[in-house]
Amino acid sequence: MVSKICASLMDHDYGIYVEDYFSELLRVERKRSERSKDHFLLMLLDISMFQESDNKKGIAEQISSTLCASVRDIDVVGWYKHDTVIGVMFREIKEAKERLGSVRDMILRRIYNKLLNFYDVEHIKNILVSCHSFPESNEITLANAPLLDLNLYPDLLLSTKTPLNVLSFFIKTLMDVFGSLVGIIIFSPLFIVIALLVKYSSPGPVFFRQERVGLFGKVFTFLKFRTMYVNEDLEIHKQFVTKFISGQEDDSTGAEKAEKEIIYKMKNDPRVTRTGRFLRKTSLDELPQLLNVLKGDMSLVGPRPPIPYEYEQYDVWHKGRILEFKPGITGLWQVEGRSLTSFNEMVRLDIKYIREWSLWLDIKILFKTPLVVLKGKGAY
Repeated sequence: MVSKICASLMDHDYGIYVEDYFSELLRVERKRSERSKDHFLLMLLDISMFQESDNKKGIAEQISSTLCASVRDIDVVGWYKHDTVIGVMFREIKEAKERLGSVRDMILRRIYNKLLNFYDVEHIKNILVSCHSFPESNEITLANAPLLDLNLYPDLLLSTKTPLNVLSFFIKTLMDVFGSLVGIIIFSPLFIVIALLVKYSSPGPVFFRQERVGLFGKVFTFLKFRTMYVNEDLEIHKQFVTKFISGQEDDSTGAEKAEKEIIYKMKNDPRVTRTGRFLRKTSLDELPQLLNVLKGDMSLVGPRPPIPYEYEQYDVWHKGRILEFKPGITGLWQVEGRSLTSFNEMVRLDIKYIREWSLWLDIKILFKTPLVVLKGKGAY
């Protein structure tokens, strides 16, 4: 029985793993790497340029055979995309992050030299090779570019295409569009009143625009009613976020410290206006995010989108909260913990929401949200 199962995982024409199983092995390797902190490299060899060749099958067989003979026992070779892209996972690379580039170059040279034994340079030029390392760098380099290398997550992309998930996500999208439109219409008088209050409270724009990290790490422009004075220094919040994510944040004021509350948002932030404190306490500053939902950058329910400099402080496993779901206006964290949880607990709640997600869970969170907002606990 075991041998039959193992046999079904191999493409016997080429001697490498089938696409679905290779994708699953890649998912497992990401999880292992998150725990061990060891890096791994994913090399992708695109052989689609040989599609028109009369000997395409023979070329693919030779390439896969060469790869299998060139890797260690712990490395894995399989179809990343059947009949088009071969993937090779080089596992348990214990080199420092700074040396990954030289390790990658060494591997590429080794594979290139092996292929030269069978093909001339012109043939090898038709093989498009790319290398991807996990964990990825947290460094923000390109505006509006995904911060996550999606080549490392084929299992997530495949899972969203199953018929059940396609239908569920379609209904979720309809809920977002309909809910945001209804919300904008119902709250339009409130939009006008709040806009006037913001303008009266201090000079500056009505809306606060900020880059946030969304689905698959794509950066988008996030909207709120402005609650702070303009041109305020962000360094205060950056330092606070760094300490909070690392678990060093200590709110040291008398009774608050005695309560041992861990606050995600800063209390008594000197940058916030008087009107802004009221808007934050009542969460009315979040209303413009209905426009983000209507645009498609956010959902009504989902994990809160981090600021890029927050993302730069993330550990590897923290990134799971922004992988599979659009960020939301409200979520499981808001209705169960809000700003009174530690950062790691917040991430665990977001990951729990992603794993247990259903349309019914979204509906329950939406109905709980107004009660949480009215109580005002954990809002600053």
